Amino acid sequence: MLTEEIVKAQRLVRTDAYQMSIGEIVSMYDGHEIIIDPEFQRLFRWNISQKSKLIESILLGIPIPSIFVFEKENGKWELVDGLQRLSTILEFMGKLSRPDGGMEPPSILEATKYLPSLHNAVWERSDFIPDVPLDEQREIDKSHQLSIRRARIGVEILKRPSDDQTKFDLFQRLNAGGTQANAQELRNCIMLMVNGEYYRAIKRAAEQEPFQTVVSVTEDQIERQRHMEFAVRFLVHTYVPYDGTLDVEEYIDEGIIKLAGADNGVKAEKLINSTFTLLDDVAGKDALRRFENGHHVGKIGLVGLEGIAVGVAKNLPAILKLKAPKDFIKDRMQTFWSQPQTTTFTSLGLRGTTRIQRTVPFGEVWFRP
Repeated sequence: MLTEEIVKAQRLVRTDAYQMSIGEIVSMYDGHEIIIDPEFQRLFRWNISQKSKLIESILLGIPIPSIFVFEKENGKWELVDGLQRLSTILEFMGKLSRPDGGMEPPSILEATKYLPSLHNAVWERSDFIPDVPLDEQREIDKSHQLSIRRARIGVEILKRPSDDQTKFDLFQRLNAGGTQANAQELRNCIMLMVNGEYYRAIKRAAEQEPFQTVVSVTEDQIERQRHMEFAVRFLVHTYVPYDGTLDVEEYIDEGIIKLAGADNGVKAEKLINSTFTLLDDVAGKDALRRFENGHHVGKIGLVGLEGIAVGVAKNLPAILKLKAPKDFIKDRMQTFWSQPQTTTFTSLGLRGTTRIQRTVPFGEVWFRP
């Protein structure tokens, strides 16, 4: 059985590998033969120290990790992994494009351990470099520019007929475990790969005040994309049945890929806005909190999201037809926590795979008018 699964999965993947100079890769980028989604650049941004260390490594001849690309039907390459490395090089050279089609300002480096003279180093002096006047910018020698252009980097190519799902899996496997990206940041990128309109629709909804009030996200949590995680989990639990066979994170990953590939996000954005505006009107920041002894207590957790928010969403049309929908939700929200079934949602050591098979079905029935 395992052997058959391995052979079957291997047939889905075709790869090739090249060694290319940075100059060749930059020329491909200039010619629009290698594609970097500009919105990725907003999700992953290295700081100046990380950028400087990369340029230092290239100048010292230290090997750079390979980049991974996906070969599209038109023969162009779509960058799957290596965004920061390639973006750093392009930005330093003054060649990195912005989402609006303009150019990002060229970057300026700082001193590194082995190359302290990289302080204020630039590819070429430019008025567009912020905060550092022209007379303080230090152009690197043409010989060093040539060294960078001639430096070689491995390019691993995922070729057709490898399917889109393989591309998403590869992206996640290459990035998971890295310090720069958490699970939701990777999902954001995958949504962008699948359908940029869908991603932007979910992002708009997750940034609305009612949603952020109900899920009670802090500035730090927003920075780590916690609001997007709640929005994605909410949508997947609402629309994609779970049979318990997949790990929870894999289920969320596959679910959002399926949803993003199906439409432009208008329906999903409307559902988030409608559900969380209603919850906000009823109880605000307490909507998903446990209700005990006449008042709400504790933190927002996944049980509240899965049982209450998803339960309301699955019954929203019927709830809105009631004469007093807010009163109905308030009563059901408060009595939700006193039901015998809910005590099984937070048992010590309870696996997420088991919890979801309890919270979501119970919430759907509990909030049914």
